[in-house]
Amino acid sequence: MNPPNLLLITVDQMRYDCLSALGHPVIETPNLDAMVRKGVLFPNAYSAVPSCIPARAAIMTGMSQRSHGRVGYQDQVPWRYPHMLAGELAQAGYHTQCVGKMHVYPARNLCGFHNIVLHDGYLHHNRDKRDTAFAEHYDQVDDYMRWLRREAGAAADLTDLGLDCNASTVGRPWHLPEALHPTNWCVTESIDFLRRRDPSKPFFLWSSFVRPHSPLDPPQTYFDLYKDLELPEPPVGDWVDEEAAERVGTADPTTIFGRLPRRRLDRARAAYYGLITHLDDQIGRLLQALGEYGVLSDTLILFTSDHGELMGDHHAFRKSLPYEGSAKIPLILWDPSGRFGLPAGSRPEAVVELRDIMPTLLEAAGAPIPEAVEGASLLGPARGEAAEWRSYLHGEHAYGDRSNHFVTDGREKYIWFSQSGEEQFFDLTADPAELFDMADDPARADRVALWRERLVHELEGREEGYVKEGRLVAGRAPRACLSHIL
Repeated sequence: MNPPNLLLITVDQMRYDCLSALGHPVIETPNLDAMVRKGVLFPNAYSAVPSCIPARAAIMTGMSQRSHGRVGYQDQVPWRYPHMLAGELAQAGYHTQCVGKMHVYPARNLCGFHNIVLHDGYLHHNRDKRDTAFAEHYDQVDDYMRWLRREAGAAADLTDLGLDCNASTVGRPWHLPEALHPTNWCVTESIDFLRRRDPSKPFFLWSSFVRPHSPLDPPQTYFDLYKDLELPEPPVGDWVDEEAAERVGTADPTTIFGRLPRRRLDRARAAYYGLITHLDDQIGRLLQALGEYGVLSDTLILFTSDHGELMGDHHAFRKSLPYEGSAKIPLILWDPSGRFGLPAGSRPEAVVELRDIMPTLLEAAGAPIPEAVEGASLLGPARGEAAEWRSYLHGEHAYGDRSNHFVTDGREKYIWFSQSGEEQFFDLTADPAELFDMADDPARADRVALWRERLVHELEGREEGYVKEGRLVAGRAPRACLSHIL
């Protein structure tokens, strides 16, 4: 039997719960729901370092953050990993291409792909007209922008709507024809790869969307789907500092914390949901094209997001925090061919992470898995096989005074804020919205101690000095990147 084609679909900043198949009260995602019904949904999938760059390092290297070295967000750190997913598949005879967001450095680093059609979205470091090298400026490296200016005029820019790339609190409709939206462009270029690929080889295509990451700019039709609906209240835990949220208020569209006026919050959420339904329709367009080219039945498809979006949960926005809205992600594996024996509609409880993508696709391809890979193939858990699996996951993010670590098995979660020493503990089974912090509950003291010891084990020997004499040490300076990759 010939190796399968591989399609990796990633979106940027999509919450785990934004699937109508999971009972979301308003969102519509019919194509993704069909993938859930026909494939396997992993309900306990997380991004161990929930922001764009470290998430992609996990996807492309199969390594934990301790090994790939990106434990926070830091641009312009070169990618020099000896084994990356696309390169391993290319060596195994695959024709490989990425369309959309890579977010690596330098920007045109192929990372093992035969070709990249690039759109990283708005990146501050490559927009600076004073200090950015000519070859690294977005005018040179971004293929979508060069295309957009041919189609919409030489003055077109990513900032034309007046929305900041991190403004998760405001939304408005896309101002140009829908076909010019970056989501449509990503699918158009992905379909063009199906036309131009080498038909004598299996293919690995990574369709890497920038949305629903802000700016929250869905085409008008999709904004209209949600703008007049009564949206549910976002969850706010009993541990949230309401006075601080009120003080911060609406000072900045890019705020990471604050109480918004309900009208503005609902418009932002309507735009965010609109972007997701727009993505769903365009993913449907891509799947239809796979069928028209006669390759759908020979393609293994994996869908996920790099991290979530808090979108008002606990008065917080964006990502990087350890709460479910930020760190938990959708992850769907669908095998239209049936060759891998994946039971349709199953939802295995294994706690999984982005590092598991590389070994999954390499196993599916029959390619060797490098020793550096620390993730594990999802094919076994997807089939319900009783092989040994990780009992929990360690996540973290360097984030200034809110730098954090978390450990979870999908049923309980322990959080430690490394600068203050604050602890939180949530019973996710009874309290999936993390409304009740039980870290100080005497009845949970044994569970808190168990999880604390697990985190101590994970941080033992880390260069930041988070552990001393078997105890967590607060106040140690966090680093976005560990020294071995600098």
